[in-house]
Amino acid sequence: MIHNRVPLSDLREHIGRTVTVCGWVNALRLQSTLQFVIVRDNTGMVQVTHRRDGGPLEARLQALTPESAVRITGRVIDAPQVKLGGLEIIPETAETLNLAATPLPIDKQTGPEQRLNWRFLDVRLHPAAQLMFAVQTTLEQGMREYAYAQGATEMHTPKLMGTASESGAEVFELGYFDRSAYLAQSPQFYKQMAIAAGIDKVFEIGPVFRAEPSLTSRHATEFTGIDVELAWIDGVEDVMTFEEQMLAQAIAKVADTHGEAITEHFGVEVKVPTPPFPRLTMSEAHEILHKSGRQREVVGAKGDLDPEGERSISAFVKETTGHDFAFITHYPVTVRPFYHMRPANDAHVTLSFDLLWNGLEITTGAQREHRHDVLLRQATEKGLSPEPMQDYLNTFRYGCPPHGGFGMGLGRVLMALLGLDSIREATFLFRGPNRLTP
Repeated sequence: MIHNRVPLSDLREHIGRTVTVCGWVNALRLQSTLQFVIVRDNTGMVQVTHRRDGGPLEARLQALTPESAVRITGRVIDAPQVKLGGLEIIPETAETLNLAATPLPIDKQTGPEQRLNWRFLDVRLHPAAQLMFAVQTTLEQGMREYAYAQGATEMHTPKLMGTASESGAEVFELGYFDRSAYLAQSPQFYKQMAIAAGIDKVFEIGPVFRAEPSLTSRHATEFTGIDVELAWIDGVEDVMTFEEQMLAQAIAKVADTHGEAITEHFGVEVKVPTPPFPRLTMSEAHEILHKSGRQREVVGAKGDLDPEGERSISAFVKETTGHDFAFITHYPVTVRPFYHMRPANDAHVTLSFDLLWNGLEITTGAQREHRHDVLLRQATEKGLSPEPMQDYLNTFRYGCPPHGGFGMGLGRVLMALLGLDSIREATFLFRGPNRLTP
């Protein structure tokens, strides 16, 4: 039984009535004649006002500490003089559910690494952090709604693999009974197997593991990926269209649900993008950077974009089109995996793309190579042995249709959406090269 708990945001509907509220002690002002307790839950705050009378309720309130969990029953009073919402509760009973130790290990001035050590308190003390998770929920809901409306099937693929996925680099190896196993860098191969299994559109929102020793603001060793794969496509353009429509719908849902709160807590306006997003080939991107003087060295279409290059290209797109998003397409073969399809008229590039949002790469995608003989040749060109990939290669021997897809990092999407400085802020419990706790 939850004692008919009333959220603090609903108290105005209960003026003159006795209610039960639950929350944390946000602040205490214990004066000679009055005791003021500010109680906070995840919907708001209220002032509890008690006149000292020497009774057990006075003693109970006097013993409280900041951040203690309490349950208070009392009458809701309309009190215009109270700055906090113009209401107060005159308590009848108070129960200390969990007395918080003092002093607290962090406060609002604590540095980011120490805050991560006490992440549950960090989130509790910062309304913006709690809002971020509400935004994440709405964003995922919007993406799922779009995918479902397109007839996509949600899948849950294994995170334990018998062989290292993709190139075999940057994977976590672990003991698996009498042999080694690997944590999946991506659901990529399994998504493709689902396509070959006759499931036309596939998506998954789940954990991804990357053994990258990168100590940057946008890398994590474990993150949530949003992965999509589409069958019977006419080309990579179909994949980009699906993604931009999915993002536009999800961001619109976030704007409708949380737009005002995001502006209040994060100081940013949620701008709903209008598809189609601008598209630039990698060759065109390098040419733009070269002409603008933003890149010292350009090697045709052979080079990838570094983070500074991505920011510069996004700035150019913003200046010339007003758009916050930009697809960079036709990445060179040298920087793309063997399973990306290559156009018939240019063996040096791939039918692939990255999506940038305000200078941050949030997605990598491509049309996949679905022809077994071509796939085998491209793997060999990359120096990969076909034997460990036999289960994957077998997927394409028995009538696999043309297909393509993308992988999007949820944390990076939240960074771009909310203007966050680090992926650590966009994750409940961050995992990086130097952090495995809490």
